[in-house]
Amino acid sequence: MNRQCILIDRPSGVAQAEHFAIHEAPEPRLADGQVLVRNRFLSVEPAMRGWIADVGNYSAPVELGSVMRSLAVGEVVVSRNPDYQRGEIVTGWFGWQELAAVDASAIIRRVTEIDLPLSLALGVLGINGVTAHLALTTIGEPKAGETVLVSTAAGAVGSAVGQIAKLLGCRTVGIAGGPEKVEQCRELFGYDDAIDYRSSNLAGAVQRACPDGVDVYYDNTAGAISDAVYPQLAIGGRVVICGTASIERWDPWPTGPRIERHLLVKRARVQGFVIFDHLARWDASVAQLARWIREGQLSYAEDVLDGIEACPDALAGIYRGENRGKRVIRL
Repeated sequence: MNRQCILIDRPSGVAQAEHFAIHEAPEPRLADGQVLVRNRFLSVEPAMRGWIADVGNYSAPVELGSVMRSLAVGEVVVSRNPDYQRGEIVTGWFGWQELAAVDASAIIRRVTEIDLPLSLALGVLGINGVTAHLALTTIGEPKAGETVLVSTAAGAVGSAVGQIAKLLGCRTVGIAGGPEKVEQCRELFGYDDAIDYRSSNLAGAVQRACPDGVDVYYDNTAGAISDAVYPQLAIGGRVVICGTASIERWDPWPTGPRIERHLLVKRARVQGFVIFDHLARWDASVAQLARWIREGQLSYAEDVLDGIEACPDALAGIYRGENRGKRVIRL
């Protein structure tokens, strides 16, 4: 049998455990050109909230009654595709399930970094690390000596952004929630300074931490955190919008301080980043990230849950702030 985590109800905000159910299905049969992957690790992404939202997102919503969309890494156990052989390790869009029968188009890449933990293919060597690397370098365009400010700086994306910015010669400031994550930013991820966003005066804390302004703001949250950052943008500042974790609903559309004057006066620019637009650069990015890990220049943290039974509450747990690093589910 193949145990699967199914989306059974569409949430209006952050999905909770009751929006999912664990089902048993027969082992899938392969069509010509397909491979059967036994998943070893499943990914949990904050972006999943948008994939199942009741309001449109940048990708088609997961259909009710279907396996929850997710990246996974696993082993090819049966192949009816000449390009893939039994025993190969692959990562791709295999969903929250133990076994996945997929076309080759669902496979992102073969995992060749066998000297490194397999779970990293879903984190710092997967969508999170690649997003951090490509969004920072292609949109943020950091230059040595500049100040890079990162929200959710202890998260799977933010922690990589801060370290990559340091490797590129920048001064880094992280924003995180609570003293434990602030300390993690400084001690594990090497941020020059870190701010608790629960501070009573967040705008003042950002101003003190970035006295010469923010050259690059890597935004994973939007909302009140970003409201506190925009007034501190430096002349020519760049804002990378990678996530909107603080916004629970898009209907009605959220409102807040107007940023146009800040952008005009500072001659700043704002651009969104979605990884699906940059898949052609995925392999090259992973190769660079793996080199930095092997050289001891890129650290990571993982939050590992066990078993398919952990899936239903895994996303809600991220939004409760439970995870300390990239959340994955080990099968």
